[in-house]
Amino acid sequence: MIFPRQISLLAALIAISLSVTSIPARAQEKVRLAHSALESSNSVWYMAKERGFYKKNGLDADLLFIPSTTTSVSSLVAGDVQVANASGGGVASAVVAGADLVMVACYLNSLPYELVVSESVKSAEDLKGKSVGISRVGSASDVAARALIRGLGLEPDKQVPIMQVGGPAERAASFRTGRIAGFPSPPGIIHLTKGMPFRVLISTADFQKRFEFPYICATTTKSYLARQRETVKKVLMSHIEAMQYFKTHKEESKKMIAKYSRINNEDYLEAAYVASAKLYDVVPLVTRPGVEVQIKEATSRKPGAQLRFEDMVDESLVRELEKSGFIDKLYKQ
Repeated sequence: MIFPRQISLLAALIAISLSVTSIPARAQEKVRLAHSALESSNSVWYMAKERGFYKKNGLDADLLFIPSTTTSVSSLVAGDVQVANASGGGVASAVVAGADLVMVACYLNSLPYELVVSESVKSAEDLKGKSVGISRVGSASDVAARALIRGLGLEPDKQVPIMQVGGPAERAASFRTGRIAGFPSPPGIIHLTKGMPFRVLISTADFQKRFEFPYICATTTKSYLARQRETVKKVLMSHIEAMQYFKTHKEESKKMIAKYSRINNEDYLEAAYVASAKLYDVVPLVTRPGVEVQIKEATSRKPGAQLRFEDMVDESLVRELEKSGFIDKLYKQ
């Protein structure tokens, strides 16, 4: 027999149970993100997705692959995505043209590229009149190609034609077939030439000073940052966690690079991982010298245009995360 007092207690327990189960789980905020390459340098974006860091930080992230900075910039301006990877050159050009864009973090602030050429090209003179392949005009590979060609004392376009052929794997394929005589290569891509004789004619590592360039950068619109500052902060937190994981979990990270790039060549994976792990900045501030070079390039193409570092960069979120101890705690685990 159940007594009245027991009934009251049971009713209370049921009420408590119902109230607890009816509390909704913390809502995951929807956000559309985009990365622009499948190589290791972009791994902070897909690593954050694969390791659950977006979800951990309260984001329901839809991560898209949009090849090259130029198309990523267009997607940001159109509002198709809220935060995307974009390099400094593309952002500077877009802002000079009136785009409402701002870089909020840069994970890789240098262009680790080398100019791979066919074995018959033994000097800068031999490269004259021969085509160099890039992904798209305005992309990081375009910036790298032009810097490397100038490093040889030659004029891009005028003396060395630049041809759009696609991503790193496509550039390697065009090189094998002889469609292009050379291409700017991120670390490891030369291992995909599969027996095709080649030489590295020049590398950004050969430059007297480090080639400063805001390469892998989280970019959004100023209006979205003003409206959804906390959302952007969560994106950066997820990327910083992904970067720390990448640096400290080599074999797992190489498997992830292989999954996204669909390349299983061990020499490529090793070279790509080592270069990116070394170059990823622990505190992802945006390189001022690199941005200023890109500003100069962008304004030179539009007479009368003016642009400052502060017009296209907002580092306040990264500085907040650094000051709070968030980054230090990750690396002291």
